[in-house]
Amino acid sequence: MYSLTLLGNGLIIILTLVDTALHTPMYFFLRNLSFLEICYTTVTLPKMLVNFVSEVKSISFAGCAAQMYFLLSLGTVECYLLAVMAYDRYRAICSPLHYPVIMNRKACAQMAFVSWLCGILLPLGNVVWIFTLPYCGPNKINHFFCDVPPVLKLACTDTTKNEMSILALSVLITLSPFLLVLVSYIRILSTVLKMTSTEGRRKAFSTCSSHLIVVTLFYGSASAMYLRPKSSHTENIDRLVSLFYSIITPMLNPMIYSLRNKEVKDALRRLRGKKRFLCELGKYLCEKRDF
Repeated sequence: MYSLTLLGNGLIIILTLVDTALHTPMYFFLRNLSFLEICYTTVTLPKMLVNFVSEVKSISFAGCAAQMYFLLSLGTVECYLLAVMAYDRYRAICSPLHYPVIMNRKACAQMAFVSWLCGILLPLGNVVWIFTLPYCGPNKINHFFCDVPPVLKLACTDTTKNEMSILALSVLITLSPFLLVLVSYIRILSTVLKMTSTEGRRKAFSTCSSHLIVVTLFYGSASAMYLRPKSSHTENIDRLVSLFYSIITPMLNPMIYSLRNKEVKDALRRLRGKKRFLCELGKYLCEKRDF
């Protein structure tokens, strides 16, 4: 699964860089998302794989703090990137004539920068607060990696304030971008339903379907983990949900975008054609040199 995640997201990055037909705002944000997914899985999966084959399944206190911070940080970036991608689709479908002016290169770079900046800054305070709590009891986490609920269970003090702070941050990080996604797609749906051309409707829906599936998978699993009341948390369900949003979703995203997107499939064909041409050219030059 880790290999598939690296391969799929790496291929999306290469395609969107080398194919000029994909030098658009939509694929600029998709490239950011693919890079994010590689980082996101790399935070947890290599250590998890080491623990699977090692007798000593341990992580240092500082390593646990770093793992939690990057997990929350990259998850925050993904929330805002998905919202920005929804806004991009809204502008492309609802304001097609003004789209190149509104979503210019500078505006896209600024949106991506703000998404990454929010991810870097927003979780920092809560992670520092969690790891300054007193930990004097057992030091075994019943989890695959250092996530918030299992770490807070080990603190030997009242963690109610921490839990409320995490919930407030989760609402800010998850619901505010989700509302932007929701408003964008309501406007998109309203515009698409007014279209008289069946082909126009089909094209509009096809450009949004992949993003909608990714949004549903990510926001659904993240909300199930961080917006549920404490009483409904069970260790088995928490582990299952964590595996879904931290491993399965990043692996599925490039498949969703490549299998359901004609432009990506065309770019793959062009890349294969270039590779075949270079191979044939290399063989021809070698034969001429030997002759």
